[in-house]
Amino acid sequence: MNGFAANEPGFKHPNRRNIGVFDMLLVRSGCLYIAEEDRKYEVSAGDMLILRPDKHHYPTAPCQEETLYYWLHFQTSGEWRVSDPNESETSDDREEKIPDRLRVFIPQTIKFHIPQSFHIPKPAKLFALMDQMIELGARSDSLSRWKQQTLFQNLLERLHESWQSDETASSARCADQAASYLRQHYHENVSAQALGEALNFHPVYIARCMQKQFGCSPFEYLMHYRLEQAKLLLLQTDLPITRIADDVGFNQAAYFTSCFVKYVGATPREYRRRFQ
Repeated sequence: MNGFAANEPGFKHPNRRNIGVFDMLLVRSGCLYIAEEDRKYEVSAGDMLILRPDKHHYPTAPCQEETLYYWLHFQTSGEWRVSDPNESETSDDREEKIPDRLRVFIPQTIKFHIPQSFHIPKPAKLFALMDQMIELGARSDSLSRWKQQTLFQNLLERLHESWQSDETASSARCADQAASYLRQHYHENVSAQALGEALNFHPVYIARCMQKQFGCSPFEYLMHYRLEQAKLLLLQTDLPITRIADDVGFNQAAYFTSCFVKYVGATPREYRRRFQ
């Protein structure tokens, strides 16, 4: 079932619990104020929200202006679940673990990954699909229902593609922010937890973003940057090896020498003599 709603200021979304179907909302203008359990959402123009079939959702405030939105109720006969960003990766599941992403299988041979809440940069095509589905829904023949199902699958594909495109850009931004933080704090004792708190991202997500962007983990990036700074100090100053090790973030000179040999192929002293 699907439709289009035009609501005046003061309208509140229905208070419902365990409705048994997914409720997709796509706003054209205005804003809906909704919560699902203890999570609150403001669904504005161009925003999409999927309310789960097994949760309590309710209004948190009335609409402040005229609000136009599409709604669509759908089910899946296959498995679905919300992904956990901290769960371990399996050989059959190499995608990013992002909070609030729904995994919907329609049927089990077709798998879609779509966000539960998402701002669609260019929603006009999705609006057009919803209009077509509403028109077909008014008909009772089986061919119209089949076409409607095809459009619905097209809708999910477009949501998946829009989210992937946006997530790729977000992943690159996260990796760049992490690299910038590591360069600024390379002389400190940087932990994965500290990096995550500084960027407000889970450390696992940061690691995956950096692996995509730079081909290495945050620790490897930090190690290479520290050693590059050590090379400069070895060539441009007469500082003792122990002082250089400390200045670039190594607590122990022996560990610094070991890492230097592993990555550079020579001890710090040999490197200094070779290039001076």
